[in-house]
Amino acid sequence: MTLLRRQFLHLAAGAAALAVVPRFAWAQSYPSRPVRIIVGFAPGGTTDISARLIGQWLSERLGRQFITENKTGAAGNIAAEYVANATPDGHTLLVCGLVAAINATLFANLNFNFMRDFAPVASILRVPNVILVNPSFPTKTVPELIARAKANPGKINMATAGIGSTPHIFGELFKKMTGVNLLPVHYRGGGPALTDLLAGQVQVMFDPAGEAMGYIKAGRLHALAVTSAARLAALPDIPTVGEFVPGYEADGWSGIAAPKNTPVEIINTLNKEINAGLADPKMKTHLADLGSTPFAESPGDFSKLIADETKKWAEVIQFANIKAE
Repeated sequence: MTLLRRQFLHLAAGAAALAVVPRFAWAQSYPSRPVRIIVGFAPGGTTDISARLIGQWLSERLGRQFITENKTGAAGNIAAEYVANATPDGHTLLVCGLVAAINATLFANLNFNFMRDFAPVASILRVPNVILVNPSFPTKTVPELIARAKANPGKINMATAGIGSTPHIFGELFKKMTGVNLLPVHYRGGGPALTDLLAGQVQVMFDPAGEAMGYIKAGRLHALAVTSAARLAALPDIPTVGEFVPGYEADGWSGIAAPKNTPVEIINTLNKEINAGLADPKMKTHLADLGSTPFAESPGDFSKLIADETKKWAEVIQFANIKAE
């Protein structure tokens, strides 16, 4: 038995050593072919456009094509599961975001665990939301909204882009911290929700700043506050929610993740090049046009952000008893 065990351990050690060789080769020759950046949402949104901007930058810097590919459905879970099962050689990457932190609690039976099955590579941007109301709605400030909601519990409709979407979750955090009862009205995406807000069919909506900017500047919607910790340069006169509700902060964010066991050398290469891109003035301008703010972090800091955000939004989801459809 001892001899057999020794033979097994010897063979296992040899196999492990062999496994190191291709991993080292991957890192040395990376990228050796076109790289796919998988996006879990439809083309044209902030997540998709930022992925294409980063992909173009990486193509120029690393000498291989970085191709954005959209795999939509299940709130981004189809794309995440696909990448979780990909070969960990850096040639299949995922654009991940706040939705990954939300889905970890919202969906009970995922076939992957984001914290376990992915290696965070680099953060890209933050996307604050704006609390919007129709101009005909007789509320022009956050304190007025809180007062009206407390006087009319359950009678003010809050449009969302769907159950568990960031507009929904940001609104639930607001409800939790202020004690108000806004009634969620769920739509299949932010577009239909905005349409009804513009028509006055619903009264309030939390919406990404980039999507709302044009309507705000045209006077078609009124912005009560931004959800970020600091005011936005593009909307300097709009206060933050935190100026009235101390401690409130809610940003969308996105970054790049790779399958677990991706060689650290590849992760560090991507992190370095992406952070260089985020410092480029042209890239900053493009991201600002999306209503977002670039932010560069190390893989370790990005991993901590994902863990902290997963915990934060789990508490909100559980408090509001939100269930996925």
